[in-house]
Amino acid sequence: MVEIAATNPRTGEVDYHFTPTSRAEIAAEAARLRAMQSVWEARGPAGRAEVLLEWANAIEAAADEIAAALAIDTGRDTISAIEVQSCIGNIRRWARRGPELFAGLDRGPKSSAVSGVEIRTHYSAFPLFGAIAPWNFPVILSHVDAVPALMAGAAALVKPSEVTPRFAAPMARIAASIPDLPLAYILGGPEVGAALIEEVDYVCFTGSTATGRKVAEAAARRLIPANLELGGKDPMIVTASADPAWAAQIALRASVIATGQACQSIERVYVARTIAEPFLAALAQAAKAVRPAFPPGQGGALGPFIFPAQAAKVQAQIDDALAKGARLLAGGKVENLGGGQYLAPTVLSDVTPDMAVMREETFGPVIPVTLYDDLAEAIALANASDYGLAAAVLAGSLEEAAAIAPLLDAGAVSLQDGALTSIVSDAPNMSRKGSGLGPSRSGDSGMLRFLREQALIAQTGTPLPLAAYAEKGAP
Repeated sequence: MVEIAATNPRTGEVDYHFTPTSRAEIAAEAARLRAMQSVWEARGPAGRAEVLLEWANAIEAAADEIAAALAIDTGRDTISAIEVQSCIGNIRRWARRGPELFAGLDRGPKSSAVSGVEIRTHYSAFPLFGAIAPWNFPVILSHVDAVPALMAGAAALVKPSEVTPRFAAPMARIAASIPDLPLAYILGGPEVGAALIEEVDYVCFTGSTATGRKVAEAAARRLIPANLELGGKDPMIVTASADPAWAAQIALRASVIATGQACQSIERVYVARTIAEPFLAALAQAAKAVRPAFPPGQGGALGPFIFPAQAAKVQAQIDDALAKGARLLAGGKVENLGGGQYLAPTVLSDVTPDMAVMREETFGPVIPVTLYDDLAEAIALANASDYGLAAAVLAGSLEEAAAIAPLLDAGAVSLQDGALTSIVSDAPNMSRKGSGLGPSRSGDSGMLRFLREQALIAQTGTPLPLAAYAEKGAP
């Protein structure tokens, strides 16, 4: 099988090669995990939580090694360390919350509307869960669905992105060191992802809307559930009562953190015209003060693009906007620094809905700002998108922001901040429109979606004889 090459985003050099998992190896892993799953589920919630905590402790012991590999994958040191700690925290949270959810399940018995019939409910996990993860937050997004699936009682087969494969080696070694944990990692590109879908009973995919449709189609052919977390074009509304300097700082961070390579980054800002001048001045000034994280190890807030092709896509959106009359207030040009592709926070004003930067997912540190005169206009513009992942509202008071939020067509809305959905995992976020399909991965449904309900319908009286259904004879 042909090796796959991975590029170091800081240097632009190909410095890592791996052999993708073969179809036969994937089938063998799936069979092994299925054989483990019944024993895993039989451990019960408390028993599974115990093993998950052992896993979390093992990851914590190797946190520096994992973060170092992840830093090469992504070109980010600080965020890589945060990712690993977030993954550990996620495992521990589900080890705590999972048994509570199982204890609260309504198993009955309860009386049916049919006289003499009693209903109980039995819960069991989908036996084999599969995850196809993206490259932007490799550790978090490889495990955000797998952990609650394991807690529910499923076995888990995980495919990290071939763009960021280095961290998977220590994670796979750790999983293999815990014999009771039914978890395995497979490596490769689209062919490996397609093979995973052929083996599992439930698939979760995080990535682009275009690829998500292909995953959904493949899952539909097998009649298995597909949970999709896809692209976003998240809007932020800044009302006339908001403090412009405060709002500018929030808009900057929520738009450009992690070089804007986050599904739930703010990608469109709608600001009231009455505060637009001080808002734009503060935003441009703050954007110009942000340093690239180059040379490595010498500070700086924004790392390189993880996927080199993404830099070209973002530059094309900026160029399209400028060609159509947008005004550049900061940034605007991808730079090659030491072989890596970097872009300073880019602020655009005088943007129009026909520009690609206002319609397509950007996935880069670009902040297009639109001025509005009427709040209803801002809401309509914010909702005029093929996406509906998340949104944000900044206002003079929490009450004002909360009144606007239900009018936005998004799965979750950050109030008085931006992109909170990327760090808050105990609140539901059910993606809308082209941003996803299926139950929320966060909140309690994050685990409950992996449980199948089986009705146990008991006759407590006398069963009806066939004669009760006989046709009436002649009078």
